[in-house]
Amino acid sequence: MGRGRAKAKQTKVARELKYFSPDTDLSALQRELGGSDASPATDQDEYDDAYDDLANKYSDYSDYDDEPDSRRRTAG
Repeated sequence: MGRGRAKAKQTKVARELKYFSPDTDLSALQRELGGSDASPATDQDEYDDAYDDLANKYSDYSDYDDEPDSRRRTAG
């Protein structure tokens, strides 16, 4: 009991989301999609640079050379 109101509300909200079209800021979209060469650095760029530095620092080490292959079965 009481499921009818909840379902009706969910249907109403779903319909509003489906057919709602907000005003689009086309100039902002153009700036975002245009992409300039002088775009400011992002946090992701800084993260990638730090990751690359660590990857280069530890590229001589291999974690997999010393570990036994766990998929192989040993006779025994």
